[in-house]
Amino acid sequence: MTLPENHINDDENYDDDGLRPPPRILFWGLISAVLLTIVGILAGIFIFRDVLTPGQQQRVIDSLPFMSILLPPQPAPDTLLPTVAPVNPTAAMDLLNLTIELASPTPESTESTEAVLPNPPTVIVPTSTPTPQPTEITPTPSPTPTPSPTDMPTQSAQIATSTPSVSSLQQPQIMRALVHTNTGFTWERQTWNNCGPTNITMAMSFYGWTRGQDFARNLIRPNGEDRNVSPFELVNFVNNNSDLRALYRVGGDLGLLRTLIYSGFAVVIERSHMFEGYDWLGHYQTLVGYDDNQRIFTVYDSFLGANTIETYTDVDSHWRNFNRVFIVVYQPDREAELFSLLGELADQGRAAEIAFDVAQAEARSNPQDPFAWFNMGSSLVLLGRYQEASVAYDQATSLGLPWRMLWYQFGPYKAFYEVGRYQDILAYVNNTFSTDGGQDVEEAYYWQGRALLALGRRNEALAAFQQALSKNRYFADARQALTELGA
Repeated sequence: MTLPENHINDDENYDDDGLRPPPRILFWGLISAVLLTIVGILAGIFIFRDVLTPGQQQRVIDSLPFMSILLPPQPAPDTLLPTVAPVNPTAAMDLLNLTIELASPTPESTESTEAVLPNPPTVIVPTSTPTPQPTEITPTPSPTPTPSPTDMPTQSAQIATSTPSVSSLQQPQIMRALVHTNTGFTWERQTWNNCGPTNITMAMSFYGWTRGQDFARNLIRPNGEDRNVSPFELVNFVNNNSDLRALYRVGGDLGLLRTLIYSGFAVVIERSHMFEGYDWLGHYQTLVGYDDNQRIFTVYDSFLGANTIETYTDVDSHWRNFNRVFIVVYQPDREAELFSLLGELADQGRAAEIAFDVAQAEARSNPQDPFAWFNMGSSLVLLGRYQEASVAYDQATSLGLPWRMLWYQFGPYKAFYEVGRYQDILAYVNNTFSTDGGQDVEEAYYWQGRALLALGRRNEALAAFQQALSKNRYFADARQALTELGA
């Protein structure tokens, strides 16, 4: 058949510039790659949110900050520690009139991990010991009560209104320079949740210690998710692993901190902090200098950086959340000198008594201050007055405490245990476990075990002690409890 002349031959005349339809396998390969990418992203999100530990999540965020938006919702910043028992207003008011007189040595702690704190030696500091030349006498300031007191419910007992001059009892007046900074510290940025081990090794570096935070962490908190290191754990680390010595006391003040810095001692404090992006947290800092003219401390902060500046007001307002506890690292041959500077605070019983006096004065000034009441309770626990401590703790929680409070301080457990409030211990433990990260507080498992054992629930107590030890294999109290149970 003959084609018409105007018919176009498709094979010979169609010009497609060499393009051909893509192979079908390429199309399906592209679709598969997209689907695999989506599945991979979803799997990555699941692993980040639900598989990685908080410490691992933080390391990812450090490299990829935008990943923080994928974290599970956290408790609201204003979430408070719940109240587990009704408040006794009359008993609380009685605490504001309570006078503590230390008639006998402070009861020894029943907890085997509690550091053995040295009492004042009888050695007299030689008069030939060189001391820095003073430029001015700076008296130790008295703690400033919280302003604007709020009335408590009217009670038959009248509140004593006098505020003790606590500072004059704590330490002898010392001549010191208005400005002083100690050099020789090695600053180190902490890894996740590792401010305690980092700060204690920074303090030790002042005396030539060269091992860093990882060495200390492995011996203090081998579980990387451990949320708390107590002061006595840091003290024990120094005393058991170096030629240096350390002690801790409650009831310090700003004047004492400056005196210790000026005298060439390494000082660490435990305090609260409100870092950007976080709510209330416990945090350690190493103080290396002060300036009375500007009323500032120079701080080696393992999170914020070396030579961080903190005002006296800010330090004290956050330090008081931890009963103004401080750690001093020192050389053994300077122990007598240190105790001389500590004055009455050298005796741990007197230190607890002074801390109570300060907290009581602050509670009188502002009866709605929960930290003042909590500090009263903690000091009373140290003095072995558990019933009164329980009253103070109940008052504190009724006024509102941060939800992380029992991550760091365990006085309520001790007080409630000693007065038989075992169910209240379990209520606080369960609340801790319900918070994000609370499952790694080994002390909560320990006190859960103590309460369960007291209630006759031996097998459950055994499991709780085992869980405490699994969270920290160096937790001597849990190990001792298991030994006593024959486990």
